[in-house]
Amino acid sequence: MEQEPLNPGEQAVLALERRGFPGPGAKERAIREELGLAPVRYYQLLNALLDDRRALAHDPVTVNRLRRIRESRRAER
Repeated sequence: MEQEPLNPGEQAVLALERRGFPGPGAKERAIREELGLAPVRYYQLLNALLDDRRALAHDPVTVNRLRRIRESRRAER
């Protein structure tokens, strides 16, 4: 069975995460201005996407990179 594709908002979260940001605050500003989200909400959505098979199918490089980062941070705790 074909799975639903990511919605445009979910795709935008992953697209923003692929970009590099020049300095502190630049990413948070982009989250607010481009996505209209509070950074806390953005990171909640992003974390949920990392566990979503659709996100992995849409952008495996970004999702796998972020999963590795998340796992290493969990291991440090």
